[in-house]
Order: sequence, then structure tokens, then C-alpha cells
Amino acid sequence: MTITQLTIFLKVAETGSFTRAGQILHMTQPAVSRAISNLESDLDVTLIIRDRKNGIILTDIGKRMLVQIREILKGFEKMKQEIAAEKGLEIGTIRIGAFPTASAYFLPKIIRAIQQKYPNLEFDLYEGTVNEVEKWLASRVIDVGIITLPNEDLEILPLYKDKMVAVLRDDHPLQSQPFIRINDLDNEPLIICKGGNELPIIDTFNKTETNLQVKFVVHNTSALLNMIQEGLGLAILSELSLTTLPPNVHIRELEPQVLRDINLAVPSLKESSLAVQLFIKTAQELFC
Repeated sequence: MTITQLTIFLKVAETGSFTRAGQILHMTQPAVSRAISNLESDLDVTLIIRDRKNGIILTDIGKRMLVQIREILKGFEKMKQEIAAEKGLEIGTIRIGAFPTASAYFLPKIIRAIQQKYPNLEFDLYEGTVNEVEKWLASRVIDVGIITLPNEDLEILPLYKDKMVAVLRDDHPLQSQPFIRINDLDNEPLIICKGGNELPIIDTFNKTETNLQVKFVVHNTSALLNMIQEGLGLAILSELSLTTLPPNVHIRELEPQVLRDINLAVPSLKESSLAVQLFIKTAQELFC
């Protein structure tokens, strides 16, 4: 079993194609196929089923091995970074996962700051929902993620306090107020955006003993704003997610203030590579 074989297996599993994996690794399709066959022979198990209808299918042991192989390759990458650091060099790839708002707001600033000092570091970015980012961390697809939800299985590091605001149409009765008390929203029809927005809202309504009436649940900020524009309700959203507003939609401060915690997350800070630790240090210096 070699690092090359493990790398090839990982690419085949991620792309679902021997041909595509070969293109990425600059290898022919037969060479990729031989490497997988040799790996299966060395391990004496079948890792991949080649199905004409469904393409590449990982066996159960193949799926379990995929997580372990990512860990092995991650350890190998960490070792290379340690050796490079000893020589005064900074190399490596940081695989980062983030939900869209965080990806747009935080990552460009963090990457720019790192690139100015360490131009040889590379970045592989994954964008998805908060739940997807957590799954990628658990399966070791990514090294570090930006999330909002608490997670006992991950090591969490604070990054940013994101203020939540009320969003409503200009003809709403509460629109004339300079700020909106949470109690003013008792039984008010709310549109909730999933993906980490809902937890601080629910917590605040519970603490203020205000009845939360959820009229609609959406998964997209743009859809939510369009629904407000159509007079279907009001919402509480994070300031970071509100880059643009429809002409007749406005925001108001909340009383008491509602904050959403945005955190960095890693499977283990102690086991994280030097490059990932550099990413975390830079992110916290910029935003904490």
C-alpha cells in the first residue's frame, strides 16, 4: 500500500470516475485502474464496484476506508509541512468549507492576508450549507470549516458575533418604529431562513417569553426577501446576509440585541496541520 495508491483511490472516490481521476492526476485510465486493483489486492478487499449503469460505487469497506485514507493523506501532508517549516518554507493546501455568506465575507480577506506572507500555500474551497460543512468535517473532506451551529463532535473556535436585525416591508405597521422589541413580534407571522439563522431567534423568543409564530420556512435569503417584498411576513436575519435589499424592504434594530455566533471548526486542533493552524490564527486576528 503506497501513498500514490491512496491518492488515486481518493480521487476516484471523489470524482466517481477512473477517467476523470486520471485527468486530474495526469495518468492514463488503465494506470488508474491498475493502481486500484493493486490496492485491493494488497488489502485483500473490494473497495470499488464497477457498475455499467451506475458507474463507480464504493463498497461498505470502501466507504469506511475513504475516511481513514483521508486521515492518512492528511497526516502525510502535515509531515511535509513540518519538514518545510523546518527549512523556513511554508507550503501545503488548506481545504476550507463555509456557508455562502461566510464564504463571501470572511474567506477573501483571510486568504489575501495569508497569501501576502505565504504565497506558496494553496486553498481548496468548498461552499455549502452549515450541515454540509459539518458533514465534510466529519468525513475529513475539509480541514477547517466555518459554522454557526453548536457541535460536540468538533473543536470549536470563536470567529465573529453576527448581529441579527428585523427585515420588513415599508408598509408594515412596525416599520415606523426606530427599533423593534422582541415582544412586539408576539404572534407576528415570521419567515424563517434555515441554516443557522433559526437557533438564536428561537432562543431569544424563549427568553423573552414571546410566542414565535413561524408562517414560512425557507432555505434561501433571496427567496425570503422576495416573500417579504410580497407582504407575506417579516423576518429576522443576520446583517452579513443582507448585502442588498429590495426597494421597499427595510431593516430595523432589535431590542434586546440578538447575536449569532459564527465559529471556526476543526476535527482536532492538536492534529491540524501548520497551514490550518495558520489559517485559524489569521482568521481570529482579522475578525475576533
